[in-house]
Amino acid sequence: MERRDFVKTTAGLGGLALTPCLVDTAILLGRLPARAGAPRPGVPDATAHVAFVKTGDHAVGVRRALDILEFGDVRGRHLFLKPNFNSHHQSPGSTHDQTLTTLVEELQSRGAGRITVGDRSGMGDTREVMERKRIFRMGEELGFDTVVFDELSASGWEIISLDGGHWSRGFPVARPVLEADGVVQTCCLKTHQFGGHFTLSLKNSVGLVAKRVPGQPHDYMRELHRSPDQRRMIAEVNMAYVPDLVVLDGVEAFVSGGPHTGETARTEVVLAGTDRVALDAVGVAILRYFGTTAEVSRGAVFAQEQIARAAELGLGVGGPDRIELLTDDRESREYAARIREVLLEA
Repeated sequence: MERRDFVKTTAGLGGLALTPCLVDTAILLGRLPARAGAPRPGVPDATAHVAFVKTGDHAVGVRRALDILEFGDVRGRHLFLKPNFNSHHQSPGSTHDQTLTTLVEELQSRGAGRITVGDRSGMGDTREVMERKRIFRMGEELGFDTVVFDELSASGWEIISLDGGHWSRGFPVARPVLEADGVVQTCCLKTHQFGGHFTLSLKNSVGLVAKRVPGQPHDYMRELHRSPDQRRMIAEVNMAYVPDLVVLDGVEAFVSGGPHTGETARTEVVLAGTDRVALDAVGVAILRYFGTTAEVSRGAVFAQEQIARAAELGLGVGGPDRIELLTDDRESREYAARIREVLLEA
């Protein structure tokens, strides 16, 4: 294989700190010290690297993508792994078993001291969703911990406030995520028919936010889904943490419908990187390449509200000309070149 071929388009990597308490914009933008051990804010890199693997095999795609990125040592670190368990439906409705299993094994092979897998389902009871997907049994077999966010007490949530944000009361993020040494996320490739327009890495972070904090009446998910600023609010949730790794499983995709069922396309791609804006931009370009909804097709990729707001917040990429797609074989390189053309369209 031809290792680390480049298809250039460039993106800055956002550098934001984990925020384990009620915070304001000063902390989020790094003007105040971050918690010890948290990623440090800094000057964005000149490029954002996105591993791009053409494959019909979930496990092979994850392994190749991590190799292309040269994702290395996580020795001794407690990692929180955020999948997409929005519902119990098969991939791309939720995270594919092979994707999750392979990602856990790859992190363990790189020395992870402890891995915790958890989520909050938006469509159904989270424990039931995880049971139907055999996640608790998988945890016993592979040696990772599990947490059901629905079952956290009030002390298990921390409210994050953002100056100039669109959440009326801030948003509560699960403490197990904020207290981990690092965060790894794996998301799907799909459209979203309930106002998000698409659900990739930025939208997947909404599962870290409580619907209700025990003892408090406010329904944060009702606020989100009824707001005309829903897509901007999705982006703002991502200010809560900096991912060590994001794997986007696009072996299959919903090009319409979603997030649980929809029109499926065999998109045959796995992406990986650390810049959520760059990953989502490439994901949107792939959806457009296969023919998708009017909402996802409209305007430039970076005019999409999730992406535009995330870029405005400094979460990563500022434009398509600053993304670099990394491939390891001819088929992936040719596929990436076609997606790059879509990404660059005005």
